[in-house]
Amino acid sequence: MAKGEREGRLPLLLLLLLVLCLLAQSRIAAAATHPQDAAALKSLMRKWSNVPASWRKKSNDPCGDKWDGIECNGANSRVTSLNLFGMNMKGTLSDDIGSLTELRVLDLSSNKDLGGPLTPAIGKLIQLINLALIGCSFSGSVPSELGNLAQLEFFGLNSNQFTGRIPPSLGKLSKVKWLDLADNKLTGLLPNSRDNGAGLDQLLNAEHFHLNQNSLEGPIPEYMFNSSMHLKHILLDRNNFSGTIPSSIGVIPTLEVLRLNNNNFTGRVPAMNNLTKLHVLMLSNNKLSGPMPNLTDMEGLGNVDLSNNSFTPSGVPSWFTELPGLMTLTMQSVGISGKLPQKLFGLRDLQHVILNDNELNDTLDMGNNINDGLDLVDLRNNKITSVTVYSSLDSKLLKLEGNPLCTDSLLSNTLLCTDQLTEFPTMLPFSDVQCPHPFVETIFFRSPSFGDVRKFLPELHDNLSRTVSSCTPNKLGLIPYIDDVYLKVDIKACPVKQKRFNYSQVLNCFNLTLQTYKPPENFGPYYVKSHPYPFHDKASRAILIGVVTGSVLLVVGLALIGLYALRQKKRAKKLVSQNNPFASWGSTPEDIGEAPKLKSARAFTLEELKLSTNDFKQINAIGEGGYGTVYRGKLLDGQLIAIKRSKQGSMQGGLEFKTEIELLSRVHHNNLVGLVGFCFEKGEKMLVYEFISNGTLSEALYGMEGVQLDWSMRLKIALDSARGLAYLHDHANPPIIHRDIKSTNILLDSKMTAKVADFGLSLLVSDSEEGELCTNVKGTLGYLDPEYYMTQQLTAKSDVYSFGVVLLELIVAKPPIYEKKYIVREVKTALDMEDTMYCGLKDVMDPVLYKMGGLLGFPRFVTMALQCVEEVGPDRPKMNNLVREIEMIMQDNGLTPGSMSASSSFSVDSTTRTFAPRYPYSSTSTPSTTYQMDSRAFEYSGGFPSQGSLKNRNTSPKPLNSRERRLPG
Repeated sequence: MAKGEREGRLPLLLLLLLVLCLLAQSRIAAAATHPQDAAALKSLMRKWSNVPASWRKKSNDPCGDKWDGIECNGANSRVTSLNLFGMNMKGTLSDDIGSLTELRVLDLSSNKDLGGPLTPAIGKLIQLINLALIGCSFSGSVPSELGNLAQLEFFGLNSNQFTGRIPPSLGKLSKVKWLDLADNKLTGLLPNSRDNGAGLDQLLNAEHFHLNQNSLEGPIPEYMFNSSMHLKHILLDRNNFSGTIPSSIGVIPTLEVLRLNNNNFTGRVPAMNNLTKLHVLMLSNNKLSGPMPNLTDMEGLGNVDLSNNSFTPSGVPSWFTELPGLMTLTMQSVGISGKLPQKLFGLRDLQHVILNDNELNDTLDMGNNINDGLDLVDLRNNKITSVTVYSSLDSKLLKLEGNPLCTDSLLSNTLLCTDQLTEFPTMLPFSDVQCPHPFVETIFFRSPSFGDVRKFLPELHDNLSRTVSSCTPNKLGLIPYIDDVYLKVDIKACPVKQKRFNYSQVLNCFNLTLQTYKPPENFGPYYVKSHPYPFHDKASRAILIGVVTGSVLLVVGLALIGLYALRQKKRAKKLVSQNNPFASWGSTPEDIGEAPKLKSARAFTLEELKLSTNDFKQINAIGEGGYGTVYRGKLLDGQLIAIKRSKQGSMQGGLEFKTEIELLSRVHHNNLVGLVGFCFEKGEKMLVYEFISNGTLSEALYGMEGVQLDWSMRLKIALDSARGLAYLHDHANPPIIHRDIKSTNILLDSKMTAKVADFGLSLLVSDSEEGELCTNVKGTLGYLDPEYYMTQQLTAKSDVYSFGVVLLELIVAKPPIYEKKYIVREVKTALDMEDTMYCGLKDVMDPVLYKMGGLLGFPRFVTMALQCVEEVGPDRPKMNNLVREIEMIMQDNGLTPGSMSASSSFSVDSTTRTFAPRYPYSSTSTPSTTYQMDSRAFEYSGGFPSQGSLKNRNTSPKPLNSRERRLPG
C-alpha cells in the first residue's frame, strides 16, 4: 500500500473511533439514573441492611446497572417501581423516599425488621398507584399525608404495629380499590365525612374494606355505606364495634364477604335479602337480639356463622334447606329448637353442620341420601332423644354427646356420645417438597367458604403451580394450617437446576402482595407474608472451622461407637433368652399345652398397657365377662386399643388366651376383628385388639335406646359377617370353625362394617378331620347347633346354624331366647310365605322394619335364614354360598354389596389392616353366657325345634323362582 493511501485513511479511522465514542457516551448518558432518584436510593441504602447484592456495586447507576427491585422509565430514567418484597431488610424508611416523585409502585412487604414511624414524606409520591408495606414493623400513627395520594388504587398497611385513629384524609383516595389496615393496633371510630369533612364513606370505588383485628370501637353510622358503593369484602371482625349493624350494609349489591364477628354489636340483624352475591356471612360472638335473621333469598351463601348471640328462641329456620350452595352452617348457642329436616343433610356442597348447645329435640333422622362430602355434624348438648341409623351414615362425623339419648344408655361408650369432636391437626401436610434452600411464604385466607380445606387443596395447588411456574421452573408444595382465626397455607418452592433462588426470581415469581394471584373463588380474600430467605452462603472461614471441628468429632464418635458395640455384644447374649415372650409358659396351672405359636403379633410390656389405661383404672373398664375385664386404652402413638385382661388363675382364660393368639395372629380379613398384640408377663395374660367404635350387633338391635338400623344396613351387616366366616371356613389354612357365632360376637366399626370377634372357642380343622371332629359341646344357649349337641360331631355347618340364628335376630331384634321363647321356633311357627311382603312375620319382627318399609328381598332373606337353621347339617348351605346369595339379594334390589367378594376381601399382610375403635369380647353390658358341657349336663327351658324339619310343615316356604335361585346344600 502506498504511503499516501495510508495517510489518507488515517483520518477516516480516527473519525470512526470518535463517532463510536460519542455513541457510547450517548448510551451511557441515556442509561444514567436521574440524579435526584439516584441520590435518594443511595441514602435509603445507607439506612438499610441486607439490601440485594446488586445495590452494593460501585456503580452509581441503579437504572443502567439494573439494581434488583428497581424499574425505570426509558424517557427520563426516573425510578417508577421500588419493590424489595421479602429481602430480609432491616432499618427505617427515611424522608428520602419523598424524592422518588415518579414512583408508581412502592412494595417493601415482608421485611419484618423494617419499621419505626412511617414518614409523612410518602405523601409526596403523588404518582403512586400501589402502596404495600405489609408484614413489616411500622409503628406510630398512620400519616394523614397519605390522603394526598390521589392516584392510589392499592393501599396495604396491614400486619404492622400502627396505633391511634384512622386519618379521615384517607377518604380522599377516590381511586382506591383495596384498603387494608388489618392486624394493627388502631383505635377510635371509623372516620366519616359528616363528622370529619372526609371519611371512608366517600370511597365509592373501593372493593375491599379490610379493617379486622384492631381495637376500633363505637357505633358505625348508618350513612357509612350506600348502594353506589362497589364493595366486595367488608372485614370488620375482631374489633370493639358496638351499637346496631347499619341497615345500609344490606343494600350493597356487589357484596361477597361480610365479617362482623367478635364485636359488641347489639339489636336486630337488618334485612340482607338483597345480598344475592354474598358467599360468607359471619355475625358470631356479638350481642345481637330479636328474631333470627331470614336468609331465604341469599342463594350464594356458602359459609354462615350466627353463633353465640341472643336471638329470640325459635324453631329450625326454613332457610336451612333453601341455600343450595351451603358448605358450612355454624349456629352454636342461638336457641333454635325442633327437629332437623332430612333435606339439610343432602345439600350438594354441605361439609360442616355445627349446631351444638341449642334446644334441638325429637329423633335425629338424617335420611339415606346424606351428601358424600359431609364430614362433621356437631349436635352436642341438645335434647335429641333417638337417632335413625342408615347404611350411608358414617358415625365418625356425628357428635351427640350431651343429648338425652347418650344418658344412661349403651350409646354412652360409643364415638357418637363421647366428647371426641373431630379436630384437625394444626398442620395438614398436603404436598411437601424437600431441598436445601426452599423459598417459603404463607398465604392467609381470611374468609374461605368451605369447612374442610383438604378437599380443595388439589385445586389450589394446581392454580398456584400455574401462576408460579410461568415465572420460573420450580417444584411447589403446600402445607395448610388451621387456627381459630384464618386459614393459612405455606407455599414451599424448590429451585430446579440451581442451589437457591436469586433476588430477581423471588421478586418476580413469589411476590403476590399486589393480588396478582387469583385463587379459586371459595378461598376468599387473602394476603401474603414471606419467610426470611438465605440468598447467600456464610463466610468460608466458618465452613472451614466447621469441617475441622466435624472431623475431630467424627474420630471421637467412631471410638465411642466401637466401645458401645463391644458393650452391646455382651448385652445381646444376655437378652436372647428374654426375647421369647413365652419363655415362662407352663409355670402356672392355667398354661395349658405347648406355648402359643405366633405368626405375627406385637408383644406389649405390662408397663406399656398400664400407661395406656392409667393403671387399669375402673373408669376405663368397658366390659366384664367370665374371661375377665376389658379396658379401653390409648397407645403413645394415639392408636385406640381394647385390652382383654384375664382373671388370675382362670383355666378358661389360659386356654382362650392361647387359642386367640394362635388364630388371630395368622388370619387377617376386613370382617374379622384385628389382634394388635398381647402381654404375657408377671402372671398377666392380656390380649390387645383394635378398638371398635360402635359396639356389638346385639346392642345395635336391642341394647341401645334410640338406635334404629334400616333394612339395607342389616343386609350389609349380614354380608360382612358372612364374608368373615367364609374366610375362616374356606380360605384360612387350615380351615377354622368359630364355634361361638352370636350377635354379641359381631362388632360394628365406625363405618358400620361388621367384624366377627372372640375366637376363644375356635378350632383348626385339617382336611382329614372335617366331619369327624369329636369335641365336648361348647357354645352359647340359643345359638347351639342341635345336631352338634346330640352327636358331638363338629363341622363348619355348626357355624352356619349359629349364623342363621343371627340372621333371624336381624329380623326379630330380640335375643335368641327371650321370655322363654326360642327365636327359631317362633319364626317357623309364624311363617306364611303367602304373605309376599312380611312372610307372616309382622307380629314377631322388629317394628322398626315395617315402620320404615322398603324391605326389598325380604322373603328371599327369610328363606335363606331358615335354610341355615335346618336341623340336619347337610341341609344347610355353605358360608360361601350364603355370601353370594346375600350379594345377589342386594344387587337384585338395587343395593350395593361392596366391591370385594368373599374370596378377594382378605389380606395376609398385617401391615395393611386398618385399626378402628371398640372392643372384641363376648361379654358386654348385654351379657350372654358361654357354656362348656357334655351332653348329659345340657338343659334349658326353651328347648330346640321339633324333629320335623321346616320343609315338612304346612307353613314351609314356596320354592324359589328363577330370580331367587336355591342355595346349594
